[in-house]
Amino acid sequence: MDFKHEVVELIKTQVDLPEDKIDALIERPKNAKMGDYAFPCFVLAKTLHKNPAEIAKEIAEKLSSDNFASIQAVGPYVNFSINHEKLVSSTLKDVLSEGEHYGDQELGHGNVPIDMSSPNIAKPMSMGHLRSTVIGNSIAKTMQKVGYTPIKINYLGDYGTQFGKLIAAYKHWGNEEDVKKDPIMSLFKYYVKFHEEAEKDPELDDEGRAWFKKLEDGDPEATKLWTWFREVSLKDFNRIYKELGVTFDSYNGEAFFNDKMQPVIDELKEKGLLHESRGAQVVDMGEDENPAIIVKSDGTSIYLTRDLAAAEWRMKEYDFTKMIYVVGNEQAQHFVELKTVLKKMGYDWADEIYHVPFGLITQGGKKLSTRKGNVVFLDQVLKDAVSLAKKQIEEKNPDLADQDQVAHDVGVGAVIFHDLKNDRLDNFDFDLEEVVRFEGDTGPYVQYTNARAQSVLRKAAAMGKEPSKTDFALDDEWAFAVAKDLADFPRIIARSADKFEPSVIAKFSLDLAKKFNKYYANVKILTDDEKIGARLALVKATSIVLTEALRLLGVNAPKEM
Repeated sequence: MDFKHEVVELIKTQVDLPEDKIDALIERPKNAKMGDYAFPCFVLAKTLHKNPAEIAKEIAEKLSSDNFASIQAVGPYVNFSINHEKLVSSTLKDVLSEGEHYGDQELGHGNVPIDMSSPNIAKPMSMGHLRSTVIGNSIAKTMQKVGYTPIKINYLGDYGTQFGKLIAAYKHWGNEEDVKKDPIMSLFKYYVKFHEEAEKDPELDDEGRAWFKKLEDGDPEATKLWTWFREVSLKDFNRIYKELGVTFDSYNGEAFFNDKMQPVIDELKEKGLLHESRGAQVVDMGEDENPAIIVKSDGTSIYLTRDLAAAEWRMKEYDFTKMIYVVGNEQAQHFVELKTVLKKMGYDWADEIYHVPFGLITQGGKKLSTRKGNVVFLDQVLKDAVSLAKKQIEEKNPDLADQDQVAHDVGVGAVIFHDLKNDRLDNFDFDLEEVVRFEGDTGPYVQYTNARAQSVLRKAAAMGKEPSKTDFALDDEWAFAVAKDLADFPRIIARSADKFEPSVIAKFSLDLAKKFNKYYANVKILTDDEKIGARLALVKATSIVLTEALRLLGVNAPKEM
């Protein structure tokens, strides 16, 4: 039952405001004792020429509903307190009947390409790649939950000046046997060495640029090395994606769009948008704005050229409803330019391009940098997280079956959850010991809460007791607090989808876990009385919603821990 919708319907009978306006005005009181919903009457004061508190009193006196225990004026607000038993009963009925589909919605439809992860070939995946990967994966799952068809694109960094530098580095210091033994780390060492040496000898940068030009011109040696670097990199990336449980629908990287850039440059010329500035080909962005460079003065393309070609190709290929780029906050200006140039070209669908930015992961307060070799490798972090999880599982539950799988789900899940519980625009410091704790605001805490719920259900089954399918009459404050969160889950999903913000779901799952643990501590769930079936229904519903919330974050929910 949608109690908020009923509040809207009730208020609508008393005020001359459109339904969507009423809906937008309704608040949730910070103090639960004040009620569950509140309608502020300030907006009516001007037209009714009355004090808002007086208006609230008049409206409250005229309203009644069996679904609300009380409707009363509190100052300038009309406050609604939900009938506890009605909310618990209707919510448990909905969750148990819909199961994992509880919260499914039709908020939109159509293809939604999501440009995410996008590591550079020949470099190991670092913690810096974690954010785009797990944020993008969660957004994809949430968009699917609300009716869209996500298309996950790994826009590999497999082209650009850095590959000229890498080829130059390999020619100077490379060894084929070393690359065959340990491809990624060997290539990474060459790349770091190149930058160290280039600081002493700037001519090395010229050499790198020359090799990149050869690559662009189809030089056989440059192309052969580049192809080899790409193959060994992809193999390594897929090993890590498997650990994270992330899959992709496309690996079309930057190189795929090489032959698609010139038509875009020609199109810009035909539309009179391209002109020369300091030897480069640019598009004006407007007064007081730097122009967008399309072709550099040395004749090479840049990211923007390629992204324009990619955007046009994706529209033709996928006929998308929205297109999402999960890329760091520091690239904000790039996406402003991308959308502006596409709009100037006459493509109104550019309005449905969304840059989903995110902050940095730091360690000890310092930014991680691949170029300087100050990097934390993602596969090592995941291994360490699994190891830490296993150690705690061995201490808490040494007889647990399938310990290795559970340790994997908990360790990897902890790293993903820690990333996603933070508002994506926030920077955060990464401390593995904190991340994999079973207590506190962590993924393992939510997983452990779900495992606790499953344990209660197993014990009940051993007693011959099952969750009720019809009688959900619980009215204690602990059950109400849990059910109120369960009832809110569809709204949480919709908000997460609308804001492209997985942290909304992560924070919800922490809140629900805390409320369930309070219920568990204060109520004797397995007491064999007439309400045991209803209590078990609440336990089962909580497990369903916690499992689905974790799934939307890309985190597994073990049934035992």
